[in-house]
Amino acid sequence: MKKWVLILSSVSIVAVLGIAGYAAHLYQSVKTTAHKIYESRDGQIEPMPVGKEGRGIRSAVAGAKSAEPAVTPQTKTAPFDLKDKKPFTVLVLGVDQRENDRGRSDAMIFLTVNPAKQSILMFNIPRDTRTEIVGHGTVDKINHAYAFGGVNMSVKTVERLLDYPVNYYVKVNMEGFARIIDSLGGVDVDNPFAFYYEGHQFDKGELHLNGEEALLYSRMRYDDPRGDMGRNARQRQILQQVIKNSLNIATVTKIESLLDEVADSVKTDITFEDMKTFLTDYRTDLKKIDQVEIGGQGQRIKGIWYYLVSDKERSRIHQLIKAHLE
Repeated sequence: MKKWVLILSSVSIVAVLGIAGYAAHLYQSVKTTAHKIYESRDGQIEPMPVGKEGRGIRSAVAGAKSAEPAVTPQTKTAPFDLKDKKPFTVLVLGVDQRENDRGRSDAMIFLTVNPAKQSILMFNIPRDTRTEIVGHGTVDKINHAYAFGGVNMSVKTVERLLDYPVNYYVKVNMEGFARIIDSLGGVDVDNPFAFYYEGHQFDKGELHLNGEEALLYSRMRYDDPRGDMGRNARQRQILQQVIKNSLNIATVTKIESLLDEVADSVKTDITFEDMKTFLTDYRTDLKKIDQVEIGGQGQRIKGIWYYLVSDKERSRIHQLIKAHLE
């Protein structure tokens, strides 16, 4: 009997040590990945001089000074502190990177996170939105801000448009985003209408998509009755599912697989300490994701198509952000 007790005790000790060792390994992996993907806004590429544009980018008023904005934006003057479960904002940039070209932000999604309300508010900033490009001295499509000045210029331009500070940014390479989705086991979406896009048939109704399919699903625009707004809605569908799947990760296998993809596809100014705080203090409090849209109208100006957002609509969105974060 004593022999079996000794054997069982030994096995238990080895198992506990093994689990502890793996937990330490996983913690170190997360820490290493967090440091690898961390990049401050100031560490981004320097802005292009006024009048010099990225390849394939046309500016409606290149080199011309824009009018004064109707509102003065708040700015992030100091590192944000997540203590006491403070609500915060995140700008997600889905970047279409190209060889020898900085590319442009293919998707811009703004999130407000409030654990007290157990919710996330999410909306797209339409990529063709005509606005002042802060630091470039022009009025142009908002997604061109990234081509002109990287993340830093994109963040400042969004802050000016919304009159609200961006506490954190997350930049995701769109091709890498597909691999992240695969690591999470795919996503489930409710497709409002059937369509065919780049060799793939997407039937109406409930669909389970892998990473490649999800990327195609979120990119189709010209066959959508709502055009870019329809594509924006599908992008939010995908991101909403990715957030939900990430918050519900339960296996270490998925965590390690996700870390491998995140390391190669993501840049952010969220520190390792903030990541830990979010996972331990925020994750279980987030129960729902609400979505809104920025209203506006399309118009051609000097032969270029823009999405025009009125000051009244900007004020409405600003108030929605403020109300959700209070």
